[in-house]
Parts: sequence; structure tokens; C-alpha cells
Amino acid sequence: MQDKTILYSRISIIALSITIITIIYGLDTYSMEKSSGLFGGLFNSTPNSSLFQIVLYLISAIILLLTGFYPRKLYLEQFSSIPKILNNKLIYYKTNILEMMDNKYKILEYGLIILFTITGASFLLSSNDLVSIFLSIELQSYGLYLICTIYRNSESATSGGLTYFLLGGLSSCFILLGQSLLYSNTSVTCLDGYYLISSMYEISYNTTNNFFSLENSNYLNISLLIISVGFLFKVSAAPFHFWSPDVYDAIPTLVTTFVAIIAKISILILLLELVHYISNDFFSLNFTWTNGLLVSSLLSLIIGSVLGLTQFRIKRLLAYSTISHIGFILLSLSMNTLESIQAFLFYLLQYSFTNLNAFIIVLIIGYSLYGFENTKYNYLKDMENSPIQLVSQLKGYFYHNPFISLSLAITIFSFVGVPPLIGFFAKQMILSSALDNGYYFLTIIAILTSVIGAVYYLSIIKQIYFDEFKYTLTDTYQDINLRATILENHRTNISKDTKESPEKINFSLKNIVISNCLTISISILTLIILVVILNPEILLRTTNLISLLIFNC
Repeated sequence: MQDKTILYSRISIIALSITIITIIYGLDTYSMEKSSGLFGGLFNSTPNSSLFQIVLYLISAIILLLTGFYPRKLYLEQFSSIPKILNNKLIYYKTNILEMMDNKYKILEYGLIILFTITGASFLLSSNDLVSIFLSIELQSYGLYLICTIYRNSESATSGGLTYFLLGGLSSCFILLGQSLLYSNTSVTCLDGYYLISSMYEISYNTTNNFFSLENSNYLNISLLIISVGFLFKVSAAPFHFWSPDVYDAIPTLVTTFVAIIAKISILILLLELVHYISNDFFSLNFTWTNGLLVSSLLSLIIGSVLGLTQFRIKRLLAYSTISHIGFILLSLSMNTLESIQAFLFYLLQYSFTNLNAFIIVLIIGYSLYGFENTKYNYLKDMENSPIQLVSQLKGYFYHNPFISLSLAITIFSFVGVPPLIGFFAKQMILSSALDNGYYFLTIIAILTSVIGAVYYLSIIKQIYFDEFKYTLTDTYQDINLRATILENHRTNISKDTKESPEKINFSLKNIVISNCLTISISILTLIILVVILNPEILLRTTNLISLLIFNC
């Protein structure tokens, strides 16, 4: 069964790679200057949606690498040259040491559910109608509910998935209620119609002609506010964040990596289009629906930073870190200027890749500690699904694997916003845009919460680099002598009558190393975080181009 699971994951990776190449090939100069409607206006393909579809597929392909290849491999220097690899075959039957029998390799539906969820997220990025928005967000959500409970033998995963399902259903009710109010008041479902209504509000406001009554304008504003509440539930923004730390901590780390990133990208891009095209400055209420995003931004910055100080479980800490990052994203989203949209796109891209790198490194640390024990942590549950659960389990890890520790340090410093990493430039762009638009109070709060958040980030660095490594090899693997068989490829079968016996080799636990697909993934993601130091204009020009296209549409 595990062979089929790996095969399906690899097929999914190939399908996503082909899709990415197809989208890039279609993004020529002509298509970048306009958008195209699909299925009678239900969907609208724009440069913005195409860019983030590429990001969505790329992140999903990297996550599928975690189940498309085994986490550890046997490395023997004398058999690692290209001729030796091509001409010889390794036979090793103790697959438990290579972690080839884990639950993640026994679930055939994993790759299919991920593709199912990505389909919903991709549709949501291009949605241009209330009907297609709701159907797309539910298609995405159903896949997320399923993948959270896919480890049926894990009690905590089942509990977390059920919590996610119930509160996700509640947020969908808010979205459906707001859309119903919009339709009952305007008899329009297409977003182009609401863009037109918003423009007519502007004409009515600037002239003596009253196209719309005061009651209708308030009605539209309140409906959009209700819809935004449902979306804030989905992206775990404060004060609707309470479910995310519990769910992130309960479900397996492999699933948390997917849920923490994919579920947010599509919704935030949809919110960007709603904020930009449905103008709210001409509504008669003093408190407009985008002011609700500002309030949520303020609460997310405070709650994500302050409550993160009390966390000792690694995924709960990353959950509150995500809430704090959502605060920055919502701050840039609510300003709706050319600079703020560029800052929003830049921050969302760096958040996605940095967060992905952090979760993969946490997984790799757990894989690399196979065969080691620390009696202090024997009480932990679901060690197989989430091997690293406590921040204190990272103590002294630098002395075990300095390269992975360095990559994690770079990622954490980017979270903090230490220059000249990509996280610093993202926060600097948002704070600069906020100052230009007169949001002085929120800018001060964002700076203070960044300093507070740096405390729990730097405490992780302190434990990794300055504490003692207290893990020891278990008695089972202490001075163990492992054996494997090397066969030449032309000898596929071992005959009893053959006088020439296959070559036997001995090795130790030190020859079991992290698989290439994982090390290459974190290397590339770490380089993306560092690329701003070398050539920051690549990403800056891309986000600037997309923001200019949005404003010129």
C-alpha cells in the first residue's frame, strides 16, 4: 500500500508541475494586460489570480514531496558515485529504521484530497460571482476537513478535524448570510455588478443626483461586513482565531503544513479584490466594512504576539505567529493604495514560503532524531505523526545538526523581521505604507508587537544554540551493526546454485541520513528567504507589476 501512496503523491507532483508550466507559458505580454471571463462570468482569470495559482501549486508540490519520498535514506560513500548507483542495487529489509512503514505511507487518498482542496482554492482565486465564491470556498473547506481527520487512528487528529469542521461550518453560515443579504437588496450575484454599484455610489455622492437611498447604502455595507467576518474566521484572524491553536496542535504536523498556508492564500486574494473594487469611502456609515479589517488587524497583532509568549508547544506557538502575520496582512489590505497592495502581495508571498520552511524543518528535526531518546518526553502522544511537539525538545539541536539549525535560525530571524532578510523588507513596506496613509497608532502597535513577538522567537534560537543536547541513543541502537546486500543490476535473482555470493556490507546508524528531497526543499526555501540580500528587485518588480495592473484595470 505504501508504494501506491508514494506513486500517487509523485503523480500529483508531476500534474502540479505541468500545470505551473502551462500557466507560465500562458502569461505573455498580451495576457498580462487584460483579464478573461470564463463560464458566463462565474470565473475571471487575471494576472493576480494566475500568479497566486502558481504559488499555490508550487507550495502544494513541495508539501507532497513529504509523502512522495521516504524521509531518510541509507548513505554509503563508497557506493554513492553515479556509476555505482546505476550499476548496483541495494537490498535492505529493516525498513523501520528508514521509516518506510509510517501511517503517512498507508493512506492512498492523501494526494487525491490535496488535489481536491487545491482545485477549490484555485477556483476561489478566479471567482467572480457570489455563487462561485461560496461553492469554491466550500470545495476547498471540505478537502481541509477531510485531510485533518485522515489519520483515523489518531484521537487528537480526529478531535482537531471535528473542531475545524464545526467552526468552519459556522464561518460558512456568515458568508452565506452576507451573500443572501446582498442578493436580496441588489438582485445581483456577479461581482462586476457590485463594482458598478460601487461606482454609482461615487457618482451619487459627488453630484446632486441621488441614485441610491441612505438605507440601501447602509444595507450593502453591513452585508459586506458580515461576509468579511466569515472570511476572517477562515483565515484565523482575531477575534475569530480561537480555533486555530487547538487545531494546529491536534492534527499531524504534515497536515498542519498544508492547512496553515493553502487555506489562507486564496481567501486573502479574494478579499484583496473585494476591498479594491467595491469602494467604501462613499457609504453613509462612518464605520465601513473595511474598518472591520483594521480592527481585526489591531487585535491580531496584539493577541498573536502577547499570547504567543505563554506557549511551550511548537505548533501552538507557530499558530499565534500566524495570527500576528495575518495582522500585518490585514493592515496592508485595508489601506487600498498602490503601495499597500504591493506590500500586501510581497508580504503574502514571503509569509507563505517562510511558514512552509518552518513547518518542514520541524518535521525534519523529528525525522533526524530517530533512534534517540529523552526520558523527559516519553509521555507525549502521537509521536509518530508529530515527532516534535514541545519547544524544549529543540534544546541543543545545533550540536546534532548545525546545518538544519542554521536554516531554522534564518527562518526565525525572517519572522522577527531582522534585516536584510525578506521578512524585514515585507514589514518595512507595510509600515511605510501605513505611515503614508496616516495610520500612526496602528504603526506604533505593529512595531511594539513585533518587538514583543521577537521574545518567543529568540527563545527558540536560545534553546537550539545555547542549551545542552540531552538526547542519547536508545539501547536498541547503541553500537548496533547493520547489514545490507549489494547486487549488480544484471543479477536480478539470487540463485542457490550460484557460487558467487552477493556483496555484504556493514554500516551504523550514522549512515542513515535525511532524504535528498527534504534537504533540497529546505535549501531552496532558505535561499528564497536570503535572495532579497542578493537581488531584491526580482520579487519587488513582480509585486509592483501586479499592483499596477490591479489599479489600471
